[in-house]
Amino acid sequence: MILMGSSGSGKSSLALQMMALGADLVADDRTIVARQGGALVGACPPALIGLIEARGIGLLRAPGAGPAILAHAVDLDRSETERMPPPRRISFLGVALDLVLGQQTRHFPHALYHLLRHGRADGIGGSAE
Repeated sequence: MILMGSSGSGKSSLALQMMALGADLVADDRTIVARQGGALVGACPPALIGLIEARGIGLLRAPGAGPAILAHAVDLDRSETERMPPPRRISFLGVALDLVLGQQTRHFPHALYHLLRHGRADGIGGSAE
């Protein structure tokens, strides 16, 4: 899952919340995205492996996960207005990912973590990390 948004949109904060639930951090702030066959893979630049920024605290150490296949993209610059949104896709390097729009709800990190681990009921996006 790749978290997208402008500076200050809450990407690192959302990542920290998801990590507290058990998600693994691949990269914070800068992510290397490459196409491998028909899949997209996200990886961390070597100098930043195992680091995440916590606004107001500074850089924190975090177990660094290796590269991961990307199946979902979360756009924190756009807000979801639909209760049951239609399937959305976004393309990177010619590979389509399941697109989720941001939400200002308490359950959003939990729902994303569950999506990451188990996928959607309609099968869109698979359940890759």
